[in-house]
Amino acid sequence: MIAVRKLRVEYKNNPLGLDVRCPRISWQLIADERDVMQLAYQIQVAAEQAFGSLLWDSGRVESGQSLHIELRELELQSRQRYYYRIKVWDQQNRPTDWSETAWWEMGLLSPEEWGAEWITAPLDFLDVQAEQGPLLRKTFRVERQLTRARMYVTSLGLYEMELNGVRVGEEVLTPGWTSYSTRLQFQTYDITDQLAAGENAVGAWLGNGWYKGNLAWDHKKHVFGDRTALLMQIHLTYTDGEEQIIGTDQEWKVSSGPLLMSEIYHGETYDARLEQTGFSRADYDDQSWTAVEILPYTKDILLAQENVPVKAIEELAPIALLRTPAGETVLDMGQNMVGWMRFSVEGEAGQKFQLRHFEVLDQEGNVYTDNLRAAKQTVTYIAKGLAKGISKGTAKVGGRETFEPRFTFQGFRYVQLIGFPEDPDLQDFTGVVLHSDMEPTGTFACSNPLLNQLQHNIIWGQKGNFVDVPTDCPQRDERLGWTGDAQMFIRTSAYLMNVAPFFSKWLKDLSADQLGNGGVPFVIPHVLGENEHSSAAWGDAAVICPWTIYQCYGDKRILEQQYSSMQGWVEYIRQQGKDEFLWNTGFHFGDWLGLDAKPDSYIGATDRDYIATAFYAYSVELMGKTAAVLGKTEDEQYYSQLHERIKQAFNREFITPAGRISVSTQTACVLALMFGLVEGAAKERTVAKLIELLEESKYHLTTGFVGTPYLNLVLAQAGQYDAAYRLLLQTDYPSWLYQVTRGATTIWEHWDGIKEDGSFWSKDMNSFNHYAYGAIGDFLYRCVAGIEQEEQFPGYQKFLIQPHPGGGLTSAAAGLESMYGQIRSEWAIDSGKIELVAAVPPNTSATLLLPDAELAEVLENGQELQQVRGIHSAEQLEQSVKVTLGSGEYRFHWDMVRI
Repeated sequence: MIAVRKLRVEYKNNPLGLDVRCPRISWQLIADERDVMQLAYQIQVAAEQAFGSLLWDSGRVESGQSLHIELRELELQSRQRYYYRIKVWDQQNRPTDWSETAWWEMGLLSPEEWGAEWITAPLDFLDVQAEQGPLLRKTFRVERQLTRARMYVTSLGLYEMELNGVRVGEEVLTPGWTSYSTRLQFQTYDITDQLAAGENAVGAWLGNGWYKGNLAWDHKKHVFGDRTALLMQIHLTYTDGEEQIIGTDQEWKVSSGPLLMSEIYHGETYDARLEQTGFSRADYDDQSWTAVEILPYTKDILLAQENVPVKAIEELAPIALLRTPAGETVLDMGQNMVGWMRFSVEGEAGQKFQLRHFEVLDQEGNVYTDNLRAAKQTVTYIAKGLAKGISKGTAKVGGRETFEPRFTFQGFRYVQLIGFPEDPDLQDFTGVVLHSDMEPTGTFACSNPLLNQLQHNIIWGQKGNFVDVPTDCPQRDERLGWTGDAQMFIRTSAYLMNVAPFFSKWLKDLSADQLGNGGVPFVIPHVLGENEHSSAAWGDAAVICPWTIYQCYGDKRILEQQYSSMQGWVEYIRQQGKDEFLWNTGFHFGDWLGLDAKPDSYIGATDRDYIATAFYAYSVELMGKTAAVLGKTEDEQYYSQLHERIKQAFNREFITPAGRISVSTQTACVLALMFGLVEGAAKERTVAKLIELLEESKYHLTTGFVGTPYLNLVLAQAGQYDAAYRLLLQTDYPSWLYQVTRGATTIWEHWDGIKEDGSFWSKDMNSFNHYAYGAIGDFLYRCVAGIEQEEQFPGYQKFLIQPHPGGGLTSAAAGLESMYGQIRSEWAIDSGKIELVAAVPPNTSATLLLPDAELAEVLENGQELQQVRGIHSAEQLEQSVKVTLGSGEYRFHWDMVRI
């Protein structure tokens, strides 16, 4: 049996509200036999699910392509739903049945379709400095039976919609964070089932969010604008085909509400006594409400939701109630998480309950918030005291009230309870975990429980920092889209989750915020000073990130989309300084937080000109590869020549004629090797120097943000697996597992965020949820488990499985849900015998390298290799057996040998 499954449009399952004019279709095959390849496909598109009248039929297309097939021939219409199905033929010309039907629906495709107006609270009602969030509402009639209803909505600030007393959608922190001056997302909701014939009402909450609220550490507010506003349009389609549009206009009304303050960093203050209960219902009395003001603001920047939205993904229960030595009442969630708390209380009207969120307890076991800097991370709830409460003396004690925030998020493991009963019930508290709703794709586990916890920490670092943009931390007054951090972690992130839509959207913001001379701001969206841009390894995200997404997902369009941005960055570098082949001018973060930094310095010892030129070479090399993929022959030749000149200049500047590297740090060795800047004797001496430096440090790293992501990979590429494993498995400071032994549940910003004596590295910059050093995950998946790409076949169309057992591990298992399907590599050692399970998805092939094996001794499910279907070839190499595989699951056994 062969079948088509997992149909996707622009990576999404049945997406609502696309504005991609030429959408791309992808699918997977499943098969109950080995060695299946696609020979041809057929795509049909119709306006109705029955496919009675086709809008488009590809006919049979002789092609093995099953990813990102562009539907160029379709003339797409706004708000139209399109149904599609797929049939394929395998290499034996056997057809599958038609797949299950999938669909996508277009959103509003042009600004002219927005008849609605931007509405806001009048200034004499809510001043621009007011912290209180407004409520908005309008009633309307549904005349008769509907076939469908859609709501299109965005805001300046954050919004939450209600319809007839019920929340609309599951997304939170909408419309997300983009480069608001040039790009503003809108969301599309199917509201058909929330409407009834007759009177209906729509309501909205607005909050400051990133648009109007506090951003960064200089207490900036109103970075993008100083007034929140709403833009919403409802389209009703009746059974007779007639349409009706309800939009935001001067007929809407506004009122103050219970949300007294909402800030991304600081939390929320909510006075339940001020609730306008039922304000989004048609029968609500709004006579005391005020008419809204129309806000002149452009609609030309509107675009449909590009990435996956932020949602409440999971819930955690607290594991303990603590009483600190200082007498503080604290919840322990057991996990450093990002989101908010949902809680229930009972109290008198006006009684105040506060939750202070923080990451760690101090040395004495008390509440520690110094590392939050100015961020308050405090939620204040003022009880309304429910009428059904009972009298208690002269006061009326209310019934149970439940609350959770709307327009903020916190990074925390611990929650201090203030104003709560002395012994609150843990069942009254739930941690709600928020992050962008990315599909989980990668798993890793092994025989070492500390490494398994490290994998757990890497995943939770990604969850906590992929909240619409790739942030540097989720707790202090920062939470910005640092470019360097993103490029350092992107390859690991693409293993754990499908991050293609996430980064595609963010990279468009990078392009939008890029300077006219090609410089790249330190953070995207750009909210820092005008001179805070263009550090080496940070700005290089403009090139590294698109290339990585292309490699991991076979997404050629992202290279086309970002090409001018990538070029702009490389040209910016070339024009710096007097020598166009060296980058030795300007500010650079260097090897940020490297342990070989001078006292009281954040910047590691590796020469910053060295780092800058190394990354310059790497970005130019990737530009040449990108030009080749896009068929830009002249550009390919230009960048190839430029890359060679930069390498030559690098060697003249930093490598002695005898091949000795002039910058004697671990990071310097790592970059030269990782970026292929040294060859021959110089390469051999650089490897030897790196080993020498590791021996001097007793196999502890001294690298910072720049060197760490590549350190173990470089050792593996040099065949120094014992050294790589020694580094990985260290448990004392500094090491990845030191954090684990200190109880970390996420990745720390500093190797010694908590020192061995229990004190802290710093209060100024000491996040305990910072994904950069989680880039070690790349080594776990690519080297320990052994799932590796082949660069010429992006998206894992062809790939390698080449595990490298070591470090005393007796087993390791990794899985990756690629665009083609599930890839697996699982190995286990017992008494000198290895079993390795490899899974290769249909329509792909793999090269498998069996370590420490002799060809004559290797069996697959008890059979000699030449007898096994799906094995195309097998040969003996110096220290392994090389096997080429078609699709299927295989189970190999052999005795370990040293050849």
